[in-house]
Amino acid sequence: MMNCPIFKQCGSCQYIDMDYQSQLQLKQQQIQKLYPKKYVHFPIGMDNPYAYRNKVIVAFNQKYEYGLYEENTHHIIAIQKCLLHDEETHRVLKTIQLLFRKYHISIYDRKKNRGLIRHVLIRRAVSTHQTLVVLVCNDKIFKGSKNFCQKLVNECPSVKSIVMNINLRNTSIVLGNKEQILYGKGFIVDELCGLTYKISASSFYQINHEQCEKLYHKAIALMNPKKNDIILDTYCGIGTIGMSLAHQVQKVIGVELNRQAYKDAINNAKMNFLNNIQFVNDDATKFMQNHLYDKVDAIIMDPPRSGSTPEFIKIACSMNPRCIVYISCNPETQANDLKIFQQYHYDTKEVYLYDMFPHTQHIESIVMLTKVHN
Repeated sequence: MMNCPIFKQCGSCQYIDMDYQSQLQLKQQQIQKLYPKKYVHFPIGMDNPYAYRNKVIVAFNQKYEYGLYEENTHHIIAIQKCLLHDEETHRVLKTIQLLFRKYHISIYDRKKNRGLIRHVLIRRAVSTHQTLVVLVCNDKIFKGSKNFCQKLVNECPSVKSIVMNINLRNTSIVLGNKEQILYGKGFIVDELCGLTYKISASSFYQINHEQCEKLYHKAIALMNPKKNDIILDTYCGIGTIGMSLAHQVQKVIGVELNRQAYKDAINNAKMNFLNNIQFVNDDATKFMQNHLYDKVDAIIMDPPRSGSTPEFIKIACSMNPRCIVYISCNPETQANDLKIFQQYHYDTKEVYLYDMFPHTQHIESIVMLTKVHN
C-alpha cells in the first residue's frame, strides 16, 4: 500500500488508504447488497493497481505549480506525483512546467478571466508508448508555440502530437469546440484487444487499458458469439467492443448518439479493415423503436451512468435475442434496469465485477441476461 499525502484534500481516491484486497472485498459487499439474490463474483482487480490512468487533466496556478482541484472547489492542490499517473505522464508535465516558466507563458486567472493556459490534458497510448499533449487555451493565438513544441518534443520523444484547444467560455467545462494542431497529426494510435485506434483530444477511450481488455474478453466470452450471429452493439461509443468480436460473427451494428464518437467508430473500423460492422448515429431507444422487427442474435449494452430506459428494455426483450450482455459503470442503475428486464422474462444468476478505477468508490459490473422459461 502506497501513501498519498493529499488524498483527503483531493477527494478523488476515497479508498487509497486501504489495503487493495480490502478495497475489492468492500466493493463486492456493496454490490452484493444491490443483488441479494444473485451470485456476485469477487472483483477482478489489478496486480499493480497504480499508474493506470491513460488520461490526465491538470491545472496550473500563478506560481506554475500544477495539480488537481480540491473536491468541489476551484482551488488547485499542487502535486509532485499522483499515484494513478504513470512516470511518462509526470515527465511530460514537469517538462511543460519548466517551459511555461522559461517562456513566461501566462496562466489563466478564472476571477479576472485572463491568461492563456487553462488546463493541460495528457493522453497516453499504453501499448505504443505514444503521448498526446492538449494545451487548453483562453485565446486563439499561442505566441512562440513552434519553439515551445520543439523543446517539448526534444525533451520527451514519446510526445507524438501537440494540440491547442481553444476554450473562451467562462465555465468549468475543460475542452472548447475548436482545435489547432501545433505538432504532429492531432492524434495518437493505441492497440486494444488486437485492434488499432486513433485517440484525439475529445475521443472517448477507456481510461484503464489493462482492465478494459479483461472486461471486453469477459463480455465476448459470456456472449459466446457464433459465425452467423448478427450482433447489436448499443451505446457503443467508438465501437471498441463490437469491433473486438466482429471477426467472429456475420455482422455487427453499432448505435451511438454522440456524433464525434460515431465518426471515430467509422474511421477506426476502416483502419482495422472491418467490413462487417456498420454504425448508426442515433439515440439507442429511438433506434430500437424503428427496428423492432429486425432479427438480432445478441445485444450488447453499455449505457451511461443513468442507465437505460424502460422503452429500450421492452423492445430489446421483444427482439428475442439469445442473450443480452449488459455492461455498467453504475451498478445501482443496472440493478434497477434488471428489475424491468425480469418483467419481460430476461434474467441472470451471476454478476461479474471489474475494478476499472482502483482506490476509488467505482466498480464496473457485467451481467449476461437470458430468457427464463417458466
